Amino acid sequence: MKTNNVKRILFVGYNFSPELTGIGKYSGEMMHWLAEKGHECTVLTSYPYYPYWKIQEPFRKNRFWYKKEITNFKSGGKLRVIRCPMYVPNKPSGAKRMILDTSFSMSAFLVGIPLLFAKKYSKIITIAPSFQFGLLGVLYKKIKGAKHIHHVQDMQIEAAQDLGLIKSPKLIKALYGIEKYIYNNSDIISSISDGMIEKIERKADKPISFFPNWTETKKFHPIEDSSKLKEEFGFKSTDYIVLYSGAIGEKQGLDAILTSAKNLATHQRLQFIICGTGPYKEVLKEKAEILNLNNVHFMPLQPKESFNKFLNIADIHLVIQKEKASDLVMPSKLTTILAVGGLALITANPESSLYRIVSKHGMGILVAPENQEALDTGILKGLGTLDNRDIKNAARTYAEQYLAIDTIMDNFIEKITA
Repeated sequence: MKTNNVKRILFVGYNFSPELTGIGKYSGEMMHWLAEKGHECTVLTSYPYYPYWKIQEPFRKNRFWYKKEITNFKSGGKLRVIRCPMYVPNKPSGAKRMILDTSFSMSAFLVGIPLLFAKKYSKIITIAPSFQFGLLGVLYKKIKGAKHIHHVQDMQIEAAQDLGLIKSPKLIKALYGIEKYIYNNSDIISSISDGMIEKIERKADKPISFFPNWTETKKFHPIEDSSKLKEEFGFKSTDYIVLYSGAIGEKQGLDAILTSAKNLATHQRLQFIICGTGPYKEVLKEKAEILNLNNVHFMPLQPKESFNKFLNIADIHLVIQKEKASDLVMPSKLTTILAVGGLALITANPESSLYRIVSKHGMGILVAPENQEALDTGILKGLGTLDNRDIKNAARTYAEQYLAIDTIMDNFIEKITA
């Protein structure tokens, strides 16, 4: 991409850096990448809260009002971040999530009003979730004539419906109606997996662009000898480590990890780590205590500078989802697991896009979701005597060929500037 083709780009989404996991990680890296390439970027976002469900320091003191941050780049690009106040529930539910989404939409709308009378942004990018942020993109498009790009990271309405978070048929119908209006008024709709694209295309009646999540293949890479690394993190060099690292919410179905730890307790060298934070973590801790599980260890999110080492201590990486969510959400944690050449044990339905792509490239062990026996068997298979080196090599190869940020972002900017 040539830096003399400078674009003014407006971004709307409540997850952004410095959030280290989930959508905020990718949104932050995307806008920093664009600014480094010389573009003038403005971001309407909130204060970092995910996956803690609490505004993090040093931002808490500003959380009730707006705050601006400006970064200038050597390329001539600029990143202006406007953080907007919003309601963040300590224990999210379906109703509370809707209030969270609406509160951000309102505060972003208020701070966005002056932008309607300022120099035009040629592109506006809105990120779902929340899907309703697309309404802000439609409004700006209609008033200023900008190209609207609506990127779907999570099929929010389907997930809420399938997981029972929203039960009112009238409300669900109304939400789908709003979503359809956004799709009709978006110039480009993109998403992160083949399965999600197929579902969105059926609703939007238009082609959907593939814009996958990436990984930092230079920063995250395999380390051959993991035995010393295990000792650095407080484990024995001979321990077999089964790791779940990511958001800890109810939709992941992480109770199955505790059940596996109980069922496989006779394998004394087998240790389970649940790393991260989220609204369901304390529930899991209580259940682990009740079950008297000495082979389960809860750890906080690891600093970015030591995260590559931490991921490399795992003999198996768990990528667990409930059956109904298995093709609605592409696990962002999987991209980093692939980058470190990790052995991923993935729960996925055979008809899901996740299952198809993992199977096609031979880069993980696949088991049926919400099937405890299958999960236990998969763990034993991963720790067995069979050589899993081919799977690990395939994982790293896939990351290098398809998940490098420069490759993905070059394709994306080519599409939105066409």
